[in-house]
Amino acid sequence: MKLHLLNRSSLGNNSLLIGKKSFPHFLKVWHYHPELELVIILESNGTRFIGDNIEPFSKGDIILIGKNLPHMWLNDKEYFEKDSMLKAKAISIHFNEHFAGEGFFNMPEMKSIKELINRAKYGIKFSGELKSVSKWIKSINNLGGFDKTIKFFKILHFLSEHKDYRLLSSSGFINSFEISGKKNLENVYEYIIKNFRENITLNDVAEVACMNPSAFSRFFKRVNRKTFSEYLNEVRVGYSCKLLMEAKSNISEICFESGFNNISNFNRQFKKTMKYSPTEYIKMHSKSEM
Repeated sequence: MKLHLLNRSSLGNNSLLIGKKSFPHFLKVWHYHPELELVIILESNGTRFIGDNIEPFSKGDIILIGKNLPHMWLNDKEYFEKDSMLKAKAISIHFNEHFAGEGFFNMPEMKSIKELINRAKYGIKFSGELKSVSKWIKSINNLGGFDKTIKFFKILHFLSEHKDYRLLSSSGFINSFEISGKKNLENVYEYIIKNFRENITLNDVAEVACMNPSAFSRFFKRVNRKTFSEYLNEVRVGYSCKLLMEAKSNISEICFESGFNNISNFNRQFKKTMKYSPTEYIKMHSKSEM
C-alpha cells in the first residue's frame, strides 16, 4: 500500500474544490495532499484509515482531515463483488489553510476557526447534532462564488464551536510526519497498515526502515512515545473494534483476523487499549444503537 501524494492543483482560481463522488466503491488509495479536506459520507460503509487510526465509517459521518495527513476509505468486501449494486457516495471540500489570505485567521474573530484548523492535523470526527451543518455541506455547491465562500465560513465556524468531536490519529504519528528527513518512518507506517493482520516482527519493520532492530526500537519509541509492539497492538485493536461492531464474526474469528495469534493476548491487549473487554465493548455498542 504505497503512500501517494495527490495533486490538487486543479483548485486553480477557486478557493474551494468541492466534489460530489458516486462510485461503486471508494478508491483504495493510501494518500495525502497539502490541502485540508472536509468529508461527509452520503452513502456506504467500510473502514476508515486516518494516520494510525483505523475505525469503521458509515452514512452521515463528518470528518475533517488536516494537510499532509495520510488517509484512505476502504469499503467492505460486498462493494467489490461482481454483481454488487451498492454505491459509495460522499461530498468532499478541499481547501488550503490560507485560502482566505495569509494571516486572515489570526484575527481575534477567527480564533476558533484557526484552532479548528490546527486540530485538524490529527483528523477530527464530529458527532452529536449535525443536521444543520450536514444540510449546509450538501447544498454549498449550488451557490455562487461569494455565497459559497460565506457558507463555508459558516460551516467552519459551526464545526469550530461544536464540542462533540474526537481527534483520530496519535501525536506520535503526526510528529513523525512533521520531522523532516524521516522518509523511512513513512515506509514503516505504510508497511504496518498493509501487514498488521500478518505475523510481522520488529526485525521486519527495522529492515523496512533500513536500521538495525535495536536502533530502530529506540528511535520508534522516542518518536511515538510507545514501543513498536504497543503501536502494532493498538492498530490491531482499532481494526478489531470495527469487526466487533459489524457483528459478522465471533470474537475468536475477529481475534485472528485482526492479527492476534491467541485469544488471551487479544483480550488482554483489547482491554489495555479500550478499557473494556471485547464482550463488554459489544454490549456497550449494542446499547448505543437501541
